[in-house]
Amino acid sequence: MKIQDVPFCTIDWSTIAPTEHAGETGIAYWRTFEMGNIRVRMVEYTAGYLADHWCKRGHVLLVMEGELETELSDGRKFLLKPGMSYQVADDTHPHRSNTKTGVKLFIVD
Repeated sequence: MKIQDVPFCTIDWSTIAPTEHAGETGIAYWRTFEMGNIRVRMVEYTAGYLADHWCKRGHVLLVMEGELETELSDGRKFLLKPGMSYQVADDTHPHRSNTKTGVKLFIVD
């Protein structure tokens, strides 16, 4: 990842209003910062959330609270707990997220 056209800046996430994104089940709330060629998000999934699509975008994702199960399109599943992350490149492993308990994530893509 090469970050371009982003000067040094800080973000007070509490000042960014969340946007609501419905999953197949549950809701995702995104607080999003975009500049240059990056998008940085604080994301919260409600308990019972299941993504409504297979994502092909690359991410660096860190679980801050709760548990996240990430399923790859080949059937593999990974359970991530607080302090765990995954990294995936664009167009390599389509994936989707779900959580039984709810989860808070920090994502860069």
